[in-house]
Amino acid sequence: MVDLKGQYNTIKDAVDKSVLEVLDSTAYINGPKVHEFQKNLENYLDVKHVIPCANGTDALQIAMMGLGLKPGDEVITADFTFAATVEVIALLQLTPVLVDVDPNSFNIEVDAIKKAITPKTKAIVPVHLFGQCANMEAIMELAKEHNLFVIEDNAQAIGANYTYSNGKKAKAGTIGHVASTSFFPSKNLGCYGDGGAIFTNDDDLAHTIRGIVNHGMYVRYHHDVVGVNSRLDSIQAAILDIKLKRLDAFNKARQKAANAYDKAFETHTDIITPFREGSEDNHVFHQYTLRVLNTDRDALAKHLNDNGIPCGVYYPIPLHLQKAYQDSRYNEADFTVTNQLVKEVISLPMHTELDDNQIEFITSTVINFVNS
Repeated sequence: MVDLKGQYNTIKDAVDKSVLEVLDSTAYINGPKVHEFQKNLENYLDVKHVIPCANGTDALQIAMMGLGLKPGDEVITADFTFAATVEVIALLQLTPVLVDVDPNSFNIEVDAIKKAITPKTKAIVPVHLFGQCANMEAIMELAKEHNLFVIEDNAQAIGANYTYSNGKKAKAGTIGHVASTSFFPSKNLGCYGDGGAIFTNDDDLAHTIRGIVNHGMYVRYHHDVVGVNSRLDSIQAAILDIKLKRLDAFNKARQKAANAYDKAFETHTDIITPFREGSEDNHVFHQYTLRVLNTDRDALAKHLNDNGIPCGVYYPIPLHLQKAYQDSRYNEADFTVTNQLVKEVISLPMHTELDDNQIEFITSTVINFVNS
């Protein structure tokens, strides 16, 4: 699904040199490489504060901790996403409120958010799924109207642009009150272990979060807030800084591959290619996810695997039906889109090293099965 070895070979000299510099310095935790990467990512995103941490799930949890959300507060998020988004809500004893998604973008549906808001609602977590932003303009207007926090889950869309109705652009993860991201190796900007970060333009919130990630300390052995131990190590920061300089090029390679996939499938009515909102730079294709109609999706997945083609189903079970998150408040009629998507979606290989021959083999294998 992701050719990490091929990508590494293209940047090997730079990565190896930078990692060896960390080993030579022995500044393994919170060293100069971490601060350098932090500043470079702030400049890239045009955001005031980047706070690195240990992983993307921690980033989302710490963002919520920083906002001071209390047990019982309701947090609205999408039903069609990875469990980490709702997991941290539950871990903090907040109340997750799952809502349906848009049938085109697969991102959280604004009207569904509106219907779910109650006096207990304190935050909205839009997930920028598969590499494209949710409708942030409408979500921020709704949040302002109801005095809610917006926490962007940007684990899959780093480098994507969001285009406002007036044509203005902003980077994914810089629009809400705070955002989280993951540097898991398969992400568009991925390290060679685990890592994450929180973004915000709020000075006070950034200060609070910086304490939380380091055991609640601003001065050593003075614990001012309840914190956690969640730090990005210097080796991962060194690798990420090398890859950050190439992120736009990496994303363009993904967009080129997505365009080739689109062209191959354009005449096939039972194969629905990914929806793009606005200009090409709005989607960075963390995943290339099809909907297949009038087709046994699981049989297609087996057929692809049998032909040596990796594929993924993101996601096979809605969160509201997961054992850990079932709730009597939920009504199946409110999840018609998600319940349909989980039967139809399939993600094809998507990475920076895809070539024309690979794409032709993948697409012809899909088409032959769907047409059979």
